[in-house]
Amino acid sequence: MEHITLLLAIVVVTALVFDFTNGFHDTANAMATTISTGAMRPKAAVAMSAVLNLVGAFLSVEVAKTISGGIINEQGIRTEVIFAALVGAILWNLLTWLLGLPSSSSHALFGGLIGAAVMSAGFSAVNGGTIVTKVLIPAIAAPLVAGLAALVATRLTYRIGSKAQDRATSKGYRAGQIASAGLVSLAHGTNDAQKTMGVITLALVTGGVLAPGSNPPLWVIVSAGLAIALGTYLGGWRIIRTMGKGLTDLQPQQGFAAQTSAATVILASSHLGFSLSTTQSCSGAVMGAGLGRKGGVVRWSTATRMFVAWGLTLPAAGLVGAGAEFLTSQGTWGIAAVAVLLIAGSGVIWSLSRRKPVDHTNVTHDEIADAEPAGVVTTAMAAVTPPPTGAAAATAAAEGLMATIPAPAAEAAPAAAASTSAAPAPAATV
Repeated sequence: MEHITLLLAIVVVTALVFDFTNGFHDTANAMATTISTGAMRPKAAVAMSAVLNLVGAFLSVEVAKTISGGIINEQGIRTEVIFAALVGAILWNLLTWLLGLPSSSSHALFGGLIGAAVMSAGFSAVNGGTIVTKVLIPAIAAPLVAGLAALVATRLTYRIGSKAQDRATSKGYRAGQIASAGLVSLAHGTNDAQKTMGVITLALVTGGVLAPGSNPPLWVIVSAGLAIALGTYLGGWRIIRTMGKGLTDLQPQQGFAAQTSAATVILASSHLGFSLSTTQSCSGAVMGAGLGRKGGVVRWSTATRMFVAWGLTLPAAGLVGAGAEFLTSQGTWGIAAVAVLLIAGSGVIWSLSRRKPVDHTNVTHDEIADAEPAGVVTTAMAAVTPPPTGAAAATAAAEGLMATIPAPAAEAAPAAAASTSAAPAPAATV
């Protein structure tokens, strides 16, 4: 600790700020479905998630080691590069939070690191093989695997509980949702909190405080866990609304299936050292659960905006990181300029968010669902809905007939219909 310079201290603080934004950006991963289905109250849900995120930060360091010594080469990387990378990641996190888009904080961090490292030392500073195997492939596979698992789990859940009473099953699945949401929060701590640990460890290595290949010190683990827990507790209500209400309407059975599937994927990836996006895993699981229920639909216009944000995250954060690194390489004034731009940009985004605030009091309102028109898939499914039968068909036919009869004649129609229905059916002829 005594060898930490002022610049290194600034980088550590900036990394913890990123960890904080990661926390409130990703609260929706664990708690959106639990809140939207009414299994837990919003404030209680984020409090539980915060505690379990903190606990999860102590369970493993595999992901931290991947970031601190795998994505970029430690040799020749200056501390300013880490600072520039964090600036790109923070600004992208805040922008997507303002738009209510559940994008990947992980990929924002990776993009910032890659862009800043390439600007500083060229493409040789980046380990392409590690990026492909432990970043890009999990980014594609994780939402697909989680979505398919959630779809299958949802269908099995409804089939198993088809003969049970709705009230009893809903109560049981709400309890299951709470347990599975806790598991997602724990998994989030084991994966996302470690990313900041890895960045701080990388900064300490570039500053000469730690030897290359070192594990995160205890104070780094504690501070990263506390930062992400605090961000989680404050709650990223805008993204919670999108995940819970904007993608699809979830019932308790679907919420339980989605959270369990996502937690399984995240925990398995953390064990293997894959630094995947918990946001993409949970979003894929929510969409899979939406499609798994008979009659359930996904709002594909919202999903499309989310997919676009996923695709832009790496290059956008990389460009901002590269630009920030260009400034920091100019000397002290450049570092100061980047710090001012970060604070100013964050302030502008925060002030814009206050124009239409979202918090725990209105997070479950259906404004997104009501405002969004039905997509092509939803319209097509409604068009092929089978016609009603029995009494419902008779009622619908009568209503259609009444609508076509002129007003004077319509007044006599009810009596005619009544006399017709009261008359006995004619005898069958042989």
